[in-house]
This record gives sequence, structure tokens and C-alpha cells, in this order.
Amino acid sequence: MPQATARADAARAVIFSPLDASGRAELVEQRLTDAIVSGVLHDGERLPSENDLARSLGVALVTAREALVALRHKGLVRTRRGRDGGSFVTYDRDTSTRLIDERLRATSRIELRDLSLHVAAIGGMAAEVAADRASDDDVQSLVDIDARADLTTPGGARRAVGRFQLEVAAVSQSPRLVHEELRLQAETGVLLWLCLRQQEYRDRSREARLEVIDAIRRADAASARAATVEHITSAVEWLVDEKARLEAASTTEGSRS
Repeated sequence: MPQATARADAARAVIFSPLDASGRAELVEQRLTDAIVSGVLHDGERLPSENDLARSLGVALVTAREALVALRHKGLVRTRRGRDGGSFVTYDRDTSTRLIDERLRATSRIELRDLSLHVAAIGGMAAEVAADRASDDDVQSLVDIDARADLTTPGGARRAVGRFQLEVAAVSQSPRLVHEELRLQAETGVLLWLCLRQQEYRDRSREARLEVIDAIRRADAASARAATVEHITSAVEWLVDEKARLEAASTTEGSRS
């Protein structure tokens, strides 16, 4: 099986893995919302049944049901009755953009800074260890992922970042780092890499990948970590600025009304 397919399957597995915190409908709703907005779950895709969803996430049936109701109200899921019925993803670009902007406005600056620390700690350590353990084949795998990156769209650029960071974690040979990288991508990736809406940052993301690849090829653990941390930090700094812009725009619209 191609590595890209294996990584995609792993990302989907995390979407339907048990929640770490106490199962609340809001947590289920947020995880599925992020999966739909980020494109991990595709338009028209059938979701697991309420029973299967509750079982896989480790939550009560009523919790899974409440989350699906909320997703229907958001316009992200539609439910069809009958023999071929079920809950199906309904992806709409405008709705998705609005939802992620609302999430950013609702996330405090302190939470964004903390997110930066957490993601940088995992990604930076994975890159550092990968630089010590990478074989020539591992480096070539990273080069291939970069070569296949689609930087023409935000979604393509975000998938490229996710695949690359996951491969770096895999090269580190640490199952815990791989699992944590997958979990972070599933729960925060769509917000963290919002800067990739802009071509400038899509180009920067490739520059960062090339720096990391070069450092890993040279077995320069410190440089691999530094380049990874800088990449993540700059993405969060963009988020902080974008949050301020959205808040200012909301205030201006409120004063006009």
C-alpha cells in the first residue's frame, strides 16, 4: 500500500478513535466538524451509524446523537431515512469558511499560544529524532512528499503539511509521536494552518519543508527542530493577527447596524 494512502487511512482512524476527555457532544461535534472542513471526510460520505459512532468514540449513544443533530443544524450533515439511509456529509465551502472563522474568534489568544507550544513540542521533537535516525530511503520519502505537494489550493497545501509532518514522525520511529501527531492534526490542523489560505504562506510552507529535509539529510537535529518550530510558530502568529482582524471587522459591522 502506498505510504500516502496508509497515512490517510491512519488520519481517518484517529477521527473515529476514542476521545481523550470525558465524552461530551461538543467534543464529538468539533472533531467531526474539523474532519469535514479539512476534507478528511468528503462530501456525500456516509458516516457510521449512531451506535457505531458512539462505540468508536467511547461516548454514550445520546451524546453521539446530540452531536449529529448539531452537525445537521450547521449544514454539515444530512440524514436520510429508509433502507439506504443514514447520515451523510454535506460539504459547502462558504459554510466551512464561516465555521472556521467563528472557531478562531472563539479561541483566546492564550489558547492559541498554548496550541503553538504543544504542536511545536511534538513536531520539533519528531524532527530532531528523525534527523538522528533517518535512512537514505526515509529522506527520499520526505522528498517525494514535498514533490507531490499541491500548493495551488489551501486544502492541497494543508494536506501536504500534514503528510509531511506525519512522515517525519514516522521516521522518528516513535509510535507515541506518530499517534500524537495524528491526534493533533485531527483536532487542530484545520485551525492551525489557516494561514495557508494565502499563497505567500503556501510558498513559505514549502521552504520550511525543504529546510527540514536538508537538516535531516545532514543529520543536523538542532536545525531540523528549529525549522519545524519556526514553521509552526509563524502559523500561530498569523492566527493571532487574523483573529484581531476578524474581531475588528465584527465590531465595525456591529457599529454600522
